[in-house]
Amino acid sequence: MSIAEMKIKKFETGTCEQDNVFYQAMEEVIYSISPLLESDDKYAKYAILERLVVPDRIFKFKVTWMDDNQNIKVNTGYRVQFNNSLGPYKGGLRFHPSVNEGILKFLGFEQILKNALTGLPIGGGKGGSDFDPKGKSEFEVMKFCSAFMTELHKYIGPRIDIPAGDIGVGGREIGFLFGEYKKITSSYEGVLTGKPFMFGGSLMRPEATGYGTVYFTETMLEMEGKESLEGKICTVSGAGNVALHAIEKLQHLGAIPVTCSDSKGTIYDSRGVDLALLKELKLEKRVSLEEYINSHQEATYIPVSEYPEGAHAVWSIECYAAFPCATQNELNEIDAQNLISNGCVSVSEGANMPSTPHAIDAFLSHKICFAPAKAANAGGVAVSEFEMAQNASMSKWSFEEVDEKLKITMQQICKRVALTAKDYGVEGNYVDGANIAGFKKVADAMIAEGI
Repeated sequence: MSIAEMKIKKFETGTCEQDNVFYQAMEEVIYSISPLLESDDKYAKYAILERLVVPDRIFKFKVTWMDDNQNIKVNTGYRVQFNNSLGPYKGGLRFHPSVNEGILKFLGFEQILKNALTGLPIGGGKGGSDFDPKGKSEFEVMKFCSAFMTELHKYIGPRIDIPAGDIGVGGREIGFLFGEYKKITSSYEGVLTGKPFMFGGSLMRPEATGYGTVYFTETMLEMEGKESLEGKICTVSGAGNVALHAIEKLQHLGAIPVTCSDSKGTIYDSRGVDLALLKELKLEKRVSLEEYINSHQEATYIPVSEYPEGAHAVWSIECYAAFPCATQNELNEIDAQNLISNGCVSVSEGANMPSTPHAIDAFLSHKICFAPAKAANAGGVAVSEFEMAQNASMSKWSFEEVDEKLKITMQQICKRVALTAKDYGVEGNYVDGANIAGFKKVADAMIAEGI
């Protein structure tokens, strides 16, 4: 039995259903880093893996607030502080009904390695609540954010833990959270990132994850000797911040993104999607993508009920490069086979762990250029750290300056991952390369700190 198999068997004991996605992420990492574990016994000697998969601490708290009808509502809030060996805990807040401790442990664990890959001094954490901002008035969102921060402020700080946004938490929510933090503490600190620009936010933070994913893909295709994205058909899932800005950057590079999706269905526009309309529908009006065809009747709207059996409509469309930017485990083995059959050359994860293990296996076995989330979507947290740097120095960087720093960071991550994979005998495997490079950086810091 290999070291990886022994570790998996040990950690499998006691895993509860809520921890399934956490276990999935952990299992992927353990198998990936086998060459490293077997090449140096210091990681076993210092029990690095056993220490790394257990969060430093988890806070769980009640959030009580009042809706517009004066009804008292109760939600659950969380903050998972996973590892701060490289710097203060850093990771987003997610407001969504699916949020639970297991989801946040998975996201926090991924965040440790993702943050390590950036080369920036930040640790890993994650948080959020089962609160759903959809269908709520702006005042209800404000009241919830105030109640949430009343508890969260006890556990965060500019040198302790710096949350950011995630699903359901954009600039509006971060603004409300920051306003409440100031009221409680009477302190103007860079304790949250993703803030509106007028009071401490960084330019380009909304664009960062989507742009970064495309920058990573550009570099990966070049390193693997593939054609560039210019003039190529691309498919994108999701219609949130990451998806919209991935579409935007693809268009900047001359690619033709033809899809996007939300929880109700998929838009397919063979001429290339109308980005201005998408932003109006999802960022301003906050309505279903079905409204898209009111303006573009030549486009196709595919409701979820009409998706191919066992598959997602987005991945059934021919493309050169695919960008899953919606949510975890959205792209399954059937989807992967559809992409492969349709001649897809590259798959880059803009969302966190959007591809299932079987889908990833299919991509790797068919030599598809596959960019895993912890590397490809690290642009968001990179620009969050840039915001921290600007806050600490009380300075502002231009859009062009931030964009250039982001592009260089994503290129460096891609090259570091590719070289690590080559060094450990898995050349071309960006999954193993990312896991080994991220784990080694964190592990070496943990060893240097002692226990």
